[in-house]
Amino acid sequence: MRKLTFKTFSFVLILGSMQFFNGCASHPPVPTPKHVDMDRFMGRWYVVGYTPILVDKQAHNAIEHYRLDENEKIQTTYQFRDGSFDGELKTYTPVGWIDDSESNAEWRMQFIWPFSSDYVILHVAEDYSRTIVVHPNRKYAWIMQREPQIYDENYQAMLQKLEDAGYDLEAIQRLPQDWSGEAERLAALEAQGL
Repeated sequence: MRKLTFKTFSFVLILGSMQFFNGCASHPPVPTPKHVDMDRFMGRWYVVGYTPILVDKQAHNAIEHYRLDENEKIQTTYQFRDGSFDGELKTYTPVGWIDDSESNAEWRMQFIWPFSSDYVILHVAEDYSRTIVVHPNRKYAWIMQREPQIYDENYQAMLQKLEDAGYDLEAIQRLPQDWSGEAERLAALEAQGL
């Protein structure tokens, strides 16, 4: 019960800060793709760059998985190793929904009822191999792709998109990915449909 309480407190704190920062500064809307194909966007993404928050400051081998359910809710799994490649496995399962059905690029994400936060797709590659998801307060961003390793030139191009949209690159860090020792975890992910 203590872990659940700390987890709840952590997410309330994070969501509260996101809402606070969102209200403190006036920013132009985040540019988004004209349309995101939800079927193509669903599935496993490897987080290769991010703005660390309280719960994932030292994340390794992070993935984010999306599944659109029969009620049009986005069942999400965020999973990572804490502190090292063989660190404790942490899993969070927020639920999202589309907030702008014209583009499908603006979502709300709920970690704990009744709190939800903006979740905006800033960029998705034409072939859906890479994406950038952000919070519109310009404080949080996640660079993800379908494979765990990203070429430096592709990572730099993603950072440039963030900088062009007004994000501080000093806050973004590369997330370590090395799946050579994760055969058991990969098998478990596959078995769970993640």
